[in-house]
Amino acid sequence: MLRETGCPVRYYLPPEDVRTDLLSPSGTRTHCPFKGDASYWSLPGAADLVWAYPEPKDEVAAIKDHFCFYDTEAVAD
Repeated sequence: MLRETGCPVRYYLPPEDVRTDLLSPSGTRTHCPFKGDASYWSLPGAADLVWAYPEPKDEVAAIKDHFCFYDTEAVAD
């Protein structure tokens, strides 16, 4: 769990708890001055839904390679 001022609480999940086989790597990259450079993954119909920090800053080293998801609504058929 990571708390940042002005942002919702984010849950970073270890890779063994994520169905990574369903994710497609994205070319999107972003930079956060507090966490470092993020890489993104997509699901069908949900581009850049998931991100992780492969080399986070020392202050947040615990999130290294953990996945975080944007808040979305899921609709069951």
